[in-house]
Amino acid sequence: MTVNTYDFAGKTVLVTGGGSGIGLAIARAFLDNGANVAISGRTESTLSAAFEDQPGDRTLTVAGDVGDPADAEALVRGVVDRFGQLDVVINNAAAITGGEFTDTVDEWERIRTTNIDGFVNLARHALPELERVGGNLVAVSSVSALRGDWGQSLYNASKAAVHNFIHSLALDYGGRGVRLNAVAPAFTLTPMNEEVAQDADVLAQFVNRVAMGRPGRPEDVAPAVLFLASGDAAYITGATLTVDGGTSASTGQPHVQ
Repeated sequence: MTVNTYDFAGKTVLVTGGGSGIGLAIARAFLDNGANVAISGRTESTLSAAFEDQPGDRTLTVAGDVGDPADAEALVRGVVDRFGQLDVVINNAAAITGGEFTDTVDEWERIRTTNIDGFVNLARHALPELERVGGNLVAVSSVSALRGDWGQSLYNASKAAVHNFIHSLALDYGGRGVRLNAVAPAFTLTPMNEEVAQDADVLAQFVNRVAMGRPGRPEDVAPAVLFLASGDAAYITGATLTVDGGTSASTGQPHVQ
């Protein structure tokens, strides 16, 4: 699906975790709307494949881990050096784990480093650049940040931390001309959860909770991100836009048909 709604010509956008899934859909949508787009991720081959059919003068790939402070600094500096400015940052890189808390707690450092430290490292270096141009940051979060889920305490807590950063930094930076918002998808068909998607019985349980009767796709999330990054959202900051097919509209009681 091509999103041709906004004019981002002359703007530079950075998408972390941009090599696949939701990040790639967002990156391509910004390209379709005229932006210069940089994507980052840990795997060079994935990044290269993502942009192999895109114009080289408007694209940049940077391999690295935003959980590493030095990599995050180099990423932002590389984008600014290449394109001269940074207008929009999409914090999308994420890690997930699931299972019993005591069985998964050893994964906390990995989850925290990517989901929380990655946001902090990126924001630390990107916000001064965004302040120079009156830019904005959009975090790709999750409905899991809004409430609890069975077997996902580490992931949910990490995403909730990002939400609070968005709310608090929106207050701190609103007077400086920088907006910060988040989108919160529910279950979305991406490489990160392809094992779930391939199990028809498990997938049916997720879909059962979706008012619109199907799982989300990366292309469902991209237009919401473009809206929040656009001038149409000029008076929106500190907000979370759910892109979940109605999942979070439920009280949590079972969907009995």
